[in-house]
Amino acid sequence: MTRPGLPKLIATDLDGTLVRSDDTVSAYTHEVLDRVRAAGIPVVGATGRGPRLTELTRNDIRAADFLVMAGGGRVVDQSDPSGPVVLRDERLPGEVLARLLADLEAAVGPLTVMVEASDEHEAPLWGDYHPSWPYPDRFEARSRAECLSTDVIKAFARTADHHVDELLATARRIVPAETATLTQAGLGFIEICPPGVDKSTGLSVVAQTLGVDPAEVLVFGDMPNDLPMFAWAGWARVAVANAHPEVRAAADEVTLRNDDDGVAVYLDRLLSR
Repeated sequence: MTRPGLPKLIATDLDGTLVRSDDTVSAYTHEVLDRVRAAGIPVVGATGRGPRLTELTRNDIRAADFLVMAGGGRVVDQSDPSGPVVLRDERLPGEVLARLLADLEAAVGPLTVMVEASDEHEAPLWGDYHPSWPYPDRFEARSRAECLSTDVIKAFARTADHHVDELLATARRIVPAETATLTQAGLGFIEICPPGVDKSTGLSVVAQTLGVDPAEVLVFGDMPNDLPMFAWAGWARVAVANAHPEVRAAADEVTLRNDDDGVAVYLDRLLSR
């Protein structure tokens, strides 16, 4: 249930939640988030985007005091006057990913696999290109062996024969939680992250830094990779109207679609109470 007063921390997913379908964030949304910060409430951008997209992320949520990126694996404090401070940086060893993929392919057949290994600005993903991937300009074809020769921030996988939710359910039955965290973010691929990495554990780093209890945190999201932070946050869990059915079911409230500035409309009303 929504608590009286205002939350002490607000975190929002970006793509599909704060960011509109045309890949923009409205001036209205930026203005409302500035008002949130002016009210003394820290803002967190909680996204599946990896650190290679840090500058894009900062532009999309300019008011953010913290960034929880790579689905929770990279946490950055942007509030330090001396410059950004990395509070968390988790990686999945290539040999662990190799065994995991072999086990999964034994059960579901050949996988299309991409890995995110570099945190350099706009670094490409490596691996098997698939035409459904929406960002072909940030991709570099590499062999499976090359992709697995290093630690990775996260990996992406899909099959031709399974819906992403079906593949995710199967992968979770095969891959132990202590080996990797599995989720999906609406891109048609399951996402394979280091064990213990999700948006809730990333936000926990922020909350501990600020001395904020999860019961005082308000979160917004749209896809299954947002469910861990929905389970963790206690002030309110708000889904946008275009959210995945599982996210809508887990939400305390549903706001307008991302294309209708649903996060900003909710926060505007909250600040005006």
